[in-house]
Amino acid sequence: MRAKDKTVKFLHQVDEGVKKKMDNLSQTYAELLDGVYDCPDRIVLNAYFRAGQIPGGFRLWWRDLHGSDENLDNEHLMRMAGRFSRRVRAYGQKHGVPVIDCKQGTRKHQIAQEYLPQERAFKGLFLVLVGRASAPAWHVQKSRDGRIQNLARKYPYVNHYYFHIMDPDWGHITVRMSGHPPFGAQVILNGHEYVSSLAAQQGMGFPKEGNCFTDIIGQADDCRSAAASRCHDAIGPLAIEGQKPNLTQLADALCSPNMIGPLRQVCDRWLYSTCLHFGLSQQEQQQTRFQYDYSLFQVEVSRNLLFKRGCQLEQSFQGLIDRTRTHLDIKRLKTIFGLKRRPSWPRDKSKQPPREEIVIERPQHDLTIFKIHFGKLTVKLYSKGARVLRSEAIVHNTKALKGKRSLSAFPAIVTQLKQILIRFLNQLRTIDAPFIADETLDVLPRPTLMGKSKVAGIDLNKSRMRAVLEAVIALAALPTGFTVSDLAAKVRDILGLSPADYLPRHASYDLKKLRGKQWVKKMGKSRRYQTLPEGLQIMTALVLLREKVIKPVLAGAGKPKPGQPPKQETNVDKQYRLIQAEMRSLFHLLGLVV
Repeated sequence: MRAKDKTVKFLHQVDEGVKKKMDNLSQTYAELLDGVYDCPDRIVLNAYFRAGQIPGGFRLWWRDLHGSDENLDNEHLMRMAGRFSRRVRAYGQKHGVPVIDCKQGTRKHQIAQEYLPQERAFKGLFLVLVGRASAPAWHVQKSRDGRIQNLARKYPYVNHYYFHIMDPDWGHITVRMSGHPPFGAQVILNGHEYVSSLAAQQGMGFPKEGNCFTDIIGQADDCRSAAASRCHDAIGPLAIEGQKPNLTQLADALCSPNMIGPLRQVCDRWLYSTCLHFGLSQQEQQQTRFQYDYSLFQVEVSRNLLFKRGCQLEQSFQGLIDRTRTHLDIKRLKTIFGLKRRPSWPRDKSKQPPREEIVIERPQHDLTIFKIHFGKLTVKLYSKGARVLRSEAIVHNTKALKGKRSLSAFPAIVTQLKQILIRFLNQLRTIDAPFIADETLDVLPRPTLMGKSKVAGIDLNKSRMRAVLEAVIALAALPTGFTVSDLAAKVRDILGLSPADYLPRHASYDLKKLRGKQWVKKMGKSRRYQTLPEGLQIMTALVLLREKVIKPVLAGAGKPKPGQPPKQETNVDKQYRLIQAEMRSLFHLLGLVV
């Protein structure tokens, strides 16, 4: 098969895959969107010397370095850390690279933004920041006659060196390295920077605000086609001849198994030559066979919805938050006020020079962040720039995913985070559009069957059952489902009960009622549960009907409140006041005393 035919087939598979993975929330807003693209954002890799992680391997490495381990003691280990520090500062002074000591709590990325090179062709080290943090270090315990009795692995606070580097493929990257042997490191990358560089290799440019693309269709340099301006060594898919290159296709290349090689290459490119050589020379690295292995520590995957108008984004997102925040029990909702309001129409694309990235250093619009934390996992929804709605799934420590964490597992981890993100958006859309059938209230109290066991129906007149519904709705958006213990804790929190008043066995009994109604199901063979879309719609509608319709309407239908209505009323408050007045008239006609 020719290369061009392979490219066309690949892009067709990409487009089909995007259609299959589209979430319900994106489909709801489809008519308001210019496009949608997925992209891994923050990627943090752990770099470690495998032999240096165990006492025996570290002693063997020391012998290769010094000929014996007679001088392996705490004093010589501290000397190596001091030599690392002196070499870094001497190099910075000689080559004009700033070396800045940072206090605890300093936002290092903000300092780095001030020192970013202005020349686009610049590649290499441009800044070193020094900060203290906990890191593994070996502590040597010797006997009186100088023999090594024990090598203890401790975690003291030591100096870490943050090497800020401009890479030809990944843009601005950061390498964080400990000055103590075995020189553990972290490599911090940004997926949007890689996609931007990939587009530049293909002769394309996509408008960009900060860490976000604002246009899904790019323009070629000098009005050439993408095929004509593509570099020979460019990695990733090529647009079909005669069609404009699509940002979705470029971003999808970052999620493929082919990215394992580029990730390893960017680490090897800078770790040994730019960072590690302050502690070990090239000769010492070869002499001791020092080689880093890589594992994934943090990964962030984003889905970006590009709205046609900024005002449509504002109305849609703020309405979504108002309707769902009480059901999801979101405890963290913050608004950062920017400098100006969103424009109603997108900017004139024809006036922007091709390939020139529009980078804004601070928020220009009201930025609302919608977060759900679950252990080391976070899902987030917020507005970005003028007309982008971004959702993110973040794993702060890949141990939380309980799977492989080696570099080869990168595509699997990205796929897993995408599934978590799609599930979150689907649940959010389901809660935002509750539905209840005509016969639901009639069949609600009827018993059901779970296997051969008869299960009682649902009585919404009991506060405990209402609290169970509210708890299940609040737990529905958790990335990995919920357990019986999670449900019991949430119900106790809602009702203000002590742990002895509502145990997990009580939650298990109540949950069985929901499972009998086919509202909740088990996740495979695990002991975790998830809500079904139809069941979540019904539970949300029942809670909404009681708490937002029946209860407030009846509460104000008895006697009108004295005085004038408030000067500033929301549309919901106005509707409540009108309905309550009509209900009082209806009660009077029916002869009902309230």
